[in-house]
This record gives sequence, structure tokens and C-alpha cells, in this order.
Amino acid sequence: MSYVRPKFRHPALPKNELGYTKSDYEGALSTLCAGCGHDSISAAIVQACYELAIEPHNVAKLSGIGCSSKTPAYFLGNSHGFNSVHGRMPSVATGANLANKDLLYLGVSGDGDTASIGMGQFTHVIRRNLNMVYIVMNNGCYGLTKGQDSATADQGSKNKSGNVNLFEDIDLASLALELGASFVAQSFSGDKSQLVPLIKAAIEHPGFAFINVISPCVTFNNNVGSTKSYDYVREHIEATSTIDFVPMAKEINTSYDEGSLQKVLMHDGSVLQLHKLAQEWDPFKKISAMNAIQNARAKHEILTGLIYINTETSDLHDLIQTSDRPLNKLPQKELCPGSKMLEEINADLR
Repeated sequence: MSYVRPKFRHPALPKNELGYTKSDYEGALSTLCAGCGHDSISAAIVQACYELAIEPHNVAKLSGIGCSSKTPAYFLGNSHGFNSVHGRMPSVATGANLANKDLLYLGVSGDGDTASIGMGQFTHVIRRNLNMVYIVMNNGCYGLTKGQDSATADQGSKNKSGNVNLFEDIDLASLALELGASFVAQSFSGDKSQLVPLIKAAIEHPGFAFINVISPCVTFNNNVGSTKSYDYVREHIEATSTIDFVPMAKEINTSYDEGSLQKVLMHDGSVLQLHKLAQEWDPFKKISAMNAIQNARAKHEILTGLIYINTETSDLHDLIQTSDRPLNKLPQKELCPGSKMLEEINADLR
């Protein structure tokens, strides 16, 4: 029965520092089309969480509706999960994060879920700098409804039916930058060596971390003329840098030349190492990052890697000065201080 995942695992499988094997971070068997880029992204998430030795029960997975939003069932099977309404995942993530900020919030969305019906939600979760990882599995089409062009399909690209897209596309990485995201990256589902370190760095970033992943739809958008196909992406990729993520308290080894290496110190002491490839690009300057994306677009290239990072940022809890303890762990006496306190609050508002 190919739809049943075997429970046997070799006893000599490598384990992380928690004693977990990679199988402890897996989920159910995928029901997506064979070869779907989304499954490669799920595998990258599994690898990143395994390497960071994250406790699965400390993760909350959230999604909306679409092929991409099915994927949380396929990784971190022992984590909390919530499959929300189409385009409304950011609201659920915000509410959950405000109630319990101790969890790692991992949001998975698609180009329709984010760039169309969920655009307003996407906008506000960025401006609030919610501490979460937001991954868009971007294939430029609506896979659940037979492959119509989505809002991220490039102008002039051709879908499987032979129709040419007449409209300008929404560039989610540029939009995230413009709206104030403190971590912006872009990758390709077929480039695991780049995607895994990006996910690890996003997890350790103390604020809103956005990763737009080009993830070809093998059924409806992998044809000649599509700019989201495997062949097109491989032929037009331009990387900002090669990336290595070094966890805290681990020895740092690098083969890069000293003059070309940039080290980004994360808030927990981890290090994101960037070996710079793209010219005239500075990941610490928003204008430089935006120019790099637009220059790549003008040359019909797909810029991947870390685009921008703000290492001095305050998340939503810092901005609104919530309790140091998660709200769901506060006793009723502290949550409801009584009528006298309510009268004082009302008096201040008069």
C-alpha cells in the first residue's frame, strides 16, 4: 500500500542533539502531484527543523487554502496546526502569537492565498512585524482549479492552455520589502542547498521573516513559455550569495576568501554567512535590496538568496509592550484586575 508510510526506521539513523531522527519531523504522505515543488519545500522545512533541533511540539503550523496550504500535513506531524480560511492565515497567526509568543509560528501560503484574496492580510501582518516565518510556495497558477494564471504569473508568460498572460505580475519579494518586512528572501524549490539555510535563518530572525519560493506546478505550469517552469527557473536564476547558517556555540568553518565573506550575527548568537555574488547589493540596505530585485527583473532573471535583513528590529510584542509571560499562562487575577482598574482606564480615556 503506497499510501501508508512505513513505521520501521533503521536504528542507526543519525540523531540531532535532542535525540530525534529526521523521521520525527515528518508528517503524513503527500497527496500532491508527483514532482510538485511544494514537496521539496516541505522536505527543506523538515531538514531545517531537524538541524536546528527544534522541539516539534513548540511549533505552530498555519495555512490558508490551496495546494500549498495542504503541505503542513506533510511535515512536523507532532506540531500544532491550523488550516484556516482562504487568505486569512495571517489573522489566525496574529491571534495565536499574541496568546502564546513562546511557540515558533510557521505560516505556509500560496500565490493565490497571499497575492489575491489574502493581500490585505499579508500587508498588515508585515507592518505589525509579527514574529513568524511566512513561506509562499509560488507556482504562478491556481493548481486546485485547473491552472488559471495567478496574480504572480509574469506578464507575457504562457500557461498550459496556450493563453498568454496580459497583466503585470505582483512581485511578492518587492512588496514585502516596500511594506517593511525585516527579513526578505527568495529561493527555488529545486535548490535545497540554498533553501535550507534560508529557512534556518528565518526561524532565528526575531520578527517577520518572508521567503518567496518559486515552486513549479508540474501539472499545469511546467510547459514551454511558462516563467515558473523548472527549465525556465534553472536557466534564469541569479543568486545574491551562497549561504551558510551556523548555529550558536558551533565551530565556524568556511572555505570562502576573507575579503568576500559577510557574517550576519543573529539575535541568539547564530551566524548567517553570506558569500557575496551579486554586484552592487547590500543585504543591510533596503534601497540596495530593492534595486537588486528590479535590476534582475529588467534582465528577466530570478534573484534568489537573502535579499534583505534588518538585524535591529522589534516584533509586535515589543511594539505594544505585552507581558513577558505568554498571555495564555497568566492567571485570571492578572488578566482581569478588577473594576477599580477598569474605572482608572476609562478615566484616562475621557
